[in-house]
Amino acid sequence: MENIRNALLELKLLLRFRETINWIWTILTSNIAIIIYIILLLLLLLVTILLMISNEMRRTEQNEDPTFEQDINITLEQDGESQQTQFENEESTDESRFFMLRQIDKEAKAANNHLYDNEITFEELCNEFRYFAAGTLGLYYDIKDIRRFVGGLAVSHIMILQGMSGTGKTSLAYAFGEYLSNSSVVVPIQPMWKERTDLIGYYNEFTKKFNETTLLQKLYGASHDEQMYITILDEMNIARVEYYFAEFLSLLEIPDHNKRYLDVISDVWDTDPELLQDGKLILPNNMWFIGTANNDDSTFAISDKVYDRAMVINLDKKAQAFIAKPIRGRKVSATKFEELIARARKEYAISNRNLRRLKELDKYMIKQFHISFGNRIMGQIINYTPVIVACGGTELQALDDIMSKKVLRKLETKNMVYVKSEAPGLIAYIEELFGEGEMEQCIEYIRNIEINA
Repeated sequence: MENIRNALLELKLLLRFRETINWIWTILTSNIAIIIYIILLLLLLLVTILLMISNEMRRTEQNEDPTFEQDINITLEQDGESQQTQFENEESTDESRFFMLRQIDKEAKAANNHLYDNEITFEELCNEFRYFAAGTLGLYYDIKDIRRFVGGLAVSHIMILQGMSGTGKTSLAYAFGEYLSNSSVVVPIQPMWKERTDLIGYYNEFTKKFNETTLLQKLYGASHDEQMYITILDEMNIARVEYYFAEFLSLLEIPDHNKRYLDVISDVWDTDPELLQDGKLILPNNMWFIGTANNDDSTFAISDKVYDRAMVINLDKKAQAFIAKPIRGRKVSATKFEELIARARKEYAISNRNLRRLKELDKYMIKQFHISFGNRIMGQIINYTPVIVACGGTELQALDDIMSKKVLRKLETKNMVYVKSEAPGLIAYIEELFGEGEMEQCIEYIRNIEINA
């Protein structure tokens, strides 16, 4: 009986719902509702027409007034923005897809790029740069770090500055650009970067213009003169270096720098910039790439491919402040820098005694750890050591520094339990070979591996 009562109640509710739906539909489809719909549509159409007429009248007034554009330009000139407006106007009428690079061509023809400070030695350069950073910029660095920095530039066009945050990694590279009277370009690396177009830009099919990045402009500008240029890859390992920087790594391996062709664009226009050859730009030999690297959970590990090609400096602590008067910077040409390198290699070539020591250590590393110096690392050692000596350091200081970063670093790729067991023997062998207390960085590096293994 109860079930029958519930069923009748549900039927009654269903009938009432259907009646409500029918009533709403009757109202929506009534003649009055249709009239309201038509009125709303007509109002919307009227508003649209009025807006179109208003915009057309405004455009006509502007075209009829010959002083309209002039008034805008005069106002911008008074506000100090006329140059930007001029660039935008020129870009809109310029038929080339590389507006900024063509501007660099024009500026280069009028510039005097031959006033360089070429009377300088490596030791003077290091000392002056240190005092310039302190006295002019308020940045303090140990003289040993300055020597390593200059020595690294002499060996490779790629450098990695790594260490704790706040130790002045980016500031060091920036300060060197200021010392050279040629401000460094800072490229903040983005996590999603994977290819060279992220660095140098790309052709926009919609605008028919090339998106010219700051780095591309600096590379092109460097191709016009001999001054030293610094590019800072800030937080370089927040993305995979071997992906977005792959083409640069390969090009910098080519011995003849005049054959380092960077692919910029695939086709050729008659209006392309002067220095683009078949859509390619020769990677300028007066450009150095300095990356800052952090080692934490937000970054990628830097691969051996990158480490082997780059020079590495560890900045683990801040240097003590000292009194220094502001001094002027230098304008050093890359040609002069290369001359200083050649002179250092001639005057301070690594001694035969230390070459024999390196050969013996290489044999030991091959036997105990299956690690070899290799031709690239051996060449870096031979080129790095004379420059450090020319900067005011010693031969063993140079060997200690580069061995700890280039050779012993490879121990981290081996079985750490085995490396830990062999660490005491390696320390004893290095001290026997080079002298006790002479290879402090190498010994410290091995002991850190021993502790953390």
